Amino acid sequence: MTEITTPKTVTLATYNIHACIGSDGKFDPARIAAVINEIDADIIALQEVEHHSVEEQDLLEYLAYQTGHEALAGPTLFRESRHYGNALLSRLPLKSFKQIDLSVAGFEPRAAIEATFDAAGYELQVIATHLGLKSAERRWQVKKLLELKSLQEADISCLLGDVNEWLLWGRPLRWLHRHFTAQPHLATFPARWPLFALDRIWIAPKRCQIDLFVHKSSLARQASDHLPLVSRIQL
Repeated sequence: MTEITTPKTVTLATYNIHACIGSDGKFDPARIAAVINEIDADIIALQEVEHHSVEEQDLLEYLAYQTGHEALAGPTLFRESRHYGNALLSRLPLKSFKQIDLSVAGFEPRAAIEATFDAAGYELQVIATHLGLKSAERRWQVKKLLELKSLQEADISCLLGDVNEWLLWGRPLRWLHRHFTAQPHLATFPARWPLFALDRIWIAPKRCQIDLFVHKSSLARQASDHLPLVSRIQL
């Protein structure tokens, strides 16, 4: 009899950690690390990662060490004493990595991380971002991200992050749903009483996606002002 093996799965997540400041106003990186461990994702995109020294480590290095991941930094703001921006935590072998500038003149600098990973022999492209607050910014940024995704031919592609789109009928969301196929609107913000689906994950091809859900543990409701959004894909 031929042995039936279960296809390998990969768990992806996106999490705006709000610089590790929880709903109680306290800076507590250990809570964020604990939530990441609850999720147990193979790749997790982080937003609002701010440099702090935690137990003699940079905050991102601390989170990577506490959760068993490798860290990829994608800062967008540089200050004399600290930087701030996006990051990826991953357990998969990295094949390539680059930072994509999505800044629009007159607004806060924005960017995306594009990374490809070896996922059990498949090439997995991950584009992680945190889009602007103004609708004109987001329209331009989404067009650029879709161009970027189209240039890279990977077995599986994932676009994820905090897209800051409050309107379900906004053009950026419509364009993304049309390109990747529509995803359900799952509220992640504010963490205590989520009303808005600001955090998103899109997978192509869609048939690879097993599920999509919000991580709603009591600790996650306290650790940040956003809840993590999680997706599992089948290779």
